[in-house]
Amino acid sequence: MPSPAPHRPYEDVLALVVGTALIALGLALYTEATLLTGSTAGLALLVQYAGGLPFAPVFFALNLPFYVLALMQMGWRFTLRTFCAVALVSVLAGQTGGWIGFSHLQPLYAALIGGTVIGVGLLILFRHRASLGGVNILVLFLQERFGLRAGYVQLAIDAAILAAGFLFLPADRIALSLLGAVAINLVLALNHRPGRYVGVS
Repeated sequence: MPSPAPHRPYEDVLALVVGTALIALGLALYTEATLLTGSTAGLALLVQYAGGLPFAPVFFALNLPFYVLALMQMGWRFTLRTFCAVALVSVLAGQTGGWIGFSHLQPLYAALIGGTVIGVGLLILFRHRASLGGVNILVLFLQERFGLRAGYVQLAIDAAILAAGFLFLPADRIALSLLGAVAINLVLALNHRPGRYVGVS
């Protein structure tokens, strides 16, 4: 079997822009419908709902401590791409609300389509060796250093974020947020498998 062809630099750049734009769009749907997601983006949304601070700068700031772990775990290329992805999501998330408007948005639609769009954006980032950093880097570090299963730690953190959401959001929004999480992870589970995609960066 021939070796996979590496991504060209311009392909990685385009992937970062497209992937982060899709994630920002999904987050705009979530924000409009007052929904939560997991990981660092979920923490930033929780801070926004709880204290009224805008998502973009909170999301960017929450990720800053994790870049040291990223360098230790994944190397400088991954860390640089992740920093760029986080910065782009922060900028685009801050602008998307001014570019689109909603006269009506059904929360169930926002959960399903917003989650699907976020999942596709994450898939693009993953396939170009980038991520949205934060909690994802932490769980990989904990697995490597202490043997804690990354999936279980990630699940526990996301569950804690959604549980904290009960303090600020009605129960139906938390239920819809769980449905959105299923949509995100279904996109990744169906499409991000070894052997299904051979491009490398």
